[in-house]
Amino acid sequence: MERQKILWTASSVSLPTSLVEVLKDKGCDIVVANGHGERPEKQMERIIPKVWVTEVTGNHAGFARLVQDITSRFPDISVLALSSTPTVEEAVNIIKSGASEYMALGADPERMMAAIEKCLQCFRRKRDATAQRTNAYPAPREIVAKDPAMKELLELATKAAAREATVLIEGESGVGKEVLARYIHWSSPRKERPFIAINCAALPENLLESELFGHEKGAFTGAVGRKQGKFELANHGTLLLDEISEMAPSIQAKLLRALQEKQIDRVGGRYPIPVDARVIATTNRELEREVKEGNFRLDLYYRLNVVPLRIPPLRERKADIIALAELFLAREAAEYGTKKKTLDKKAMSILEQYHWPGNVRELQNLMERVCIFVDSEVVRHGDIERLLRMTTVSDGKVLTDANVMTLKEMEKKMIMTALRDNNGNRTHAAKLLGISVRTLRNKLKEYKEEANTQSL
Repeated sequence: MERQKILWTASSVSLPTSLVEVLKDKGCDIVVANGHGERPEKQMERIIPKVWVTEVTGNHAGFARLVQDITSRFPDISVLALSSTPTVEEAVNIIKSGASEYMALGADPERMMAAIEKCLQCFRRKRDATAQRTNAYPAPREIVAKDPAMKELLELATKAAAREATVLIEGESGVGKEVLARYIHWSSPRKERPFIAINCAALPENLLESELFGHEKGAFTGAVGRKQGKFELANHGTLLLDEISEMAPSIQAKLLRALQEKQIDRVGGRYPIPVDARVIATTNRELEREVKEGNFRLDLYYRLNVVPLRIPPLRERKADIIALAELFLAREAAEYGTKKKTLDKKAMSILEQYHWPGNVRELQNLMERVCIFVDSEVVRHGDIERLLRMTTVSDGKVLTDANVMTLKEMEKKMIMTALRDNNGNRTHAAKLLGISVRTLRNKLKEYKEEANTQSL
């Protein structure tokens, strides 16, 4: 069990031997330091205590600001403030500044022990509250790895999980990048600590900076209070930066510093805050190409690309298709308390021949439709054909018939028909197809390039 450290800078107070012995038995070590020598924040960075026992020095308002700065930079630390001239006003100011306990100098060892125990309990409550708020995720769902490529990938991910290195996961939309990131977290020594995810493409630049690094009260219009960023919430755990390629250059520079120095600066903050978060980044773009095109910093790319993992698209891991489909059918049955449906051989064949532009996410959506619309326990090829047509067009043709058109032609027809039926609205068409807007945009770009090539 990890021993907890207590930093003691109350130099005017004699430290009772009996108190030291009791704390040692409780798994605590007291580190005595001169409160008038090294700056408190430097002592905190060096010792990383759970409790800081200090004495009020000088003007109590100035001391309260010191406590506020320390608890801002080190939010997990509990503070016990001892005063030679205790007053109600002083107690109120110091407790408001962030101290957990306040008492008079010269208190007997029993009262001192009780106050320190309360501070330790306060630390545990902070830690547990953070864990409940930020790690309220179940263990990662099963990763299907029947295909040799996925088996090899999972082996690499398991080895990477045991280390602290930054991981970069690349792959198309819908392949399961976040699922793999959660697997790495839950397979690592940090599994009992928070797993925090943030989508870098979902927020504008100014909001993303605040979400990542936090802000101080008054840092900008609307900042009515101090806010911890995702880095702080993920302290001692894992931070997932989803769609890292969409991050603005200014934030890329700040992220690079956070990774290099293991400390962050809140927006409007005065001091850097030490953080210990293992970073996993994901992208559906080729980040090396983004670097060459000037859209992504080269130094940040090298910092992220310590352990590169690429998840192959579903069309390249055909051995996983049926296993995944059966897994999704089993989940739906368990969730709704119904009997699991089974796929007949022809239905399996159609699934294996299909191109899956939306990858695993699209397959999952299809299996959900199967459970909604298919009444029989055996799912036949006609059911799959009908449900695939629901995402394209009712023009009377069976678009999943490999004899009618190639898979690539089928995919293109599905996409173009979905756009036509939704009056060109890409968001609605992508939702109907079970793919992301980004995937749809990339496919349309691909079709346009093909058309230009053919016209030459």
